[in-house]
Amino acid sequence: MRVSLFITCLGDIFYANAGKSAVELLERLGCDVDFPNAQTCCGQPAYNSGYHKETLEVAKHMIEVFEQKEYVIGISGSCVYMLHEYVHLFEDGSNWRKRAVALKEKTYELTQFIVDVLGIEDVGATYKATATYHTSCHMTRLLGVKEAPVKLLENVRGLDLVDLPHRNDCCGFGGTFSVKMANISEQMVDEKVSHIEETQANLLLGADGSCLMNIGGRITRQGKPIEVKHIAEILNSRGDA
Repeated sequence: MRVSLFITCLGDIFYANAGKSAVELLERLGCDVDFPNAQTCCGQPAYNSGYHKETLEVAKHMIEVFEQKEYVIGISGSCVYMLHEYVHLFEDGSNWRKRAVALKEKTYELTQFIVDVLGIEDVGATYKATATYHTSCHMTRLLGVKEAPVKLLENVRGLDLVDLPHRNDCCGFGGTFSVKMANISEQMVDEKVSHIEETQANLLLGADGSCLMNIGGRITRQGKPIEVKHIAEILNSRGDA
């Protein structure tokens, strides 16, 4: 099975190890992975800010980049959903609309692909820690990926997975929301960090780089002894942490 890695902007700049882990994990699960160098930002910041005309050009480029690929696998549920959202940028019946639909149908978030397409719930990972998992808004509410990451984490040997109180609450990032509404965003992420502390976990996991950056940044500023990792890093671990 041939898959292409959709690294996303945050993955490329801040979470390169998550991308590396995803590639190694997919290869171990029998996939042939490639990386199209022409890929760019998915256009979500512009789209969410109302710049749909500008997003249209990004969408066309990304469709062309991944059009010949068998599967497209992303390490951010939010960005994967944006590739799905391209469909709504084009008129019904247009050729670009059909091409956008084709991209949507073969684009998956990493854990979604492993569980729903490969049919695997135990990837043979081992990682000793007490962890809690943050369910990001776009990934759960819009993309609809809720069970796959939890199923995979529950089968990681040595990992004690603790339920996060109020797990469906937003962390306050929300893309440009955290910039435009910084004071509100700060209160939201402080509340999220407080709930994470309630679990007494020493490790926070997530599948969206934006949320991890937001929560992890606040944890660091507050000096909390909580490590933050992308789920791909844990699923790729063989107990050498």
